[in-house]
Amino acid sequence: MCSPDREQRSPSHDSHHRCTRDHRGDATGRRRDPTDGRRRSVLRAGALGIGASLAGCLGGLTGDGGEVPAAISVAGGLDCDACGMVVEKHPGPNGQLFYEGDSPEGHDNPARFDSLKQCFFPYKLEHEQMGWNLDAAYVTDYSSVDYDVSTQGGTTTISSHTAPESFARAKDVQYVVDSEVEGAMGPDFVPFSTQGDAQSFADEYGGEVVSYGDIGEGLLGR
Repeated sequence: MCSPDREQRSPSHDSHHRCTRDHRGDATGRRRDPTDGRRRSVLRAGALGIGASLAGCLGGLTGDGGEVPAAISVAGGLDCDACGMVVEKHPGPNGQLFYEGDSPEGHDNPARFDSLKQCFFPYKLEHEQMGWNLDAAYVTDYSSVDYDVSTQGGTTTISSHTAPESFARAKDVQYVVDSEVEGAMGPDFVPFSTQGDAQSFADEYGGEVVSYGDIGEGLLGR
């Protein structure tokens, strides 16, 4: 598990479906055209005057006063430490894992991932069993980015976001599991730092909302 840090707040905003627009720019509630990308717009933390406290763009403090590493960019041709695919070239949520005293094969921390269900969580569980000490874990926070959901060839995917500020502490977000929306490796877990955003996404695309502590081998195997 991640080391505890000082509480970080996620930006508040209107309910998820009110941010949806069709190609004419009119609000559509939860009605959607499955052939078109869908843009969700959320209020930025800077607009609320809380830029420095945005979850995911800064590190924090551990319980013993040590420094927690901050999320980094996973762009620039970096590959996934589980599947080997280039992170920025594929849709879906991304993740980062920092370890104390250990590092991924071939490079320094963090381990980086282009999928949560298929890569991030299996890697995390495997290395817990190996005795690695997790220092910090980050995942894409879809409550803090403008994201697209689009359908091509019968597959619905959600956009990828690689900038440091698009990440939040993995333990602090809610995950939509078993939705129709896929990531880089197929069905994936879609994280939101705002409970209302997660529930609205599940209402629109199916699935259920779970917390970080609920994700284990059972959910990974579904």
